[in-house]
Amino acid sequence: MNKTTRRFASVAVGEKLPPLTIPLTAGLIIGGAIVSRDFTPVHHDKKAAQAVGLPDVFMNILTSNGLMGRYVTDWAGPECTLKAIDVKLGAPNLPGFIMTISGEVKSRDEAAGTVDIAVSGDNNVWGTHMSGSVRVALPKEA
Repeated sequence: MNKTTRRFASVAVGEKLPPLTIPLTAGLIIGGAIVSRDFTPVHHDKKAAQAVGLPDVFMNILTSNGLMGRYVTDWAGPECTLKAIDVKLGAPNLPGFIMTISGEVKSRDEAAGTVDIAVSGDNNVWGTHMSGSVRVALPKEA
C-alpha cells in the first residue's frame, strides 16, 4: 500500500500502475462472499459450484469490485477519494488460480481533480476475470 497520496498534478494520462498479483484461495473467495453478505451457495459450497459445472467455489462480483477498488486506492494513497467503479466480469476466479491486476490512467478531469483508471484482472488459467474503470479524486496541492 502506498503510504503517501498521489497528487493530481503528478498523474499523467498513459501512466501504468504497477501490477498486483493475488494468489486466490478458498478462504479469500468464501470470506469475500460472506463478508459482502452474498450467501449464494456457489461462492462457499464446493458441491453447489460443481452442480453448476465448475470444479470449485468461485469469486463473487462484490469481492472482485472490492479488489478493483483496493488496487487503485493502494496506488493513489490514503487521501484519495473513491468516486466510481465500473466492473464487468469475465472468466471465473477459483481457488488455486493467480490473478494479476493491472491498470492505466485513461483520463484526467482538471476541474474535478479526478483521474479515471482502466483496470483489468486476469487469472493464469482462463484469462480476463474482470475489466472496467475506477475514478478517484486526488488532492491538487502538496
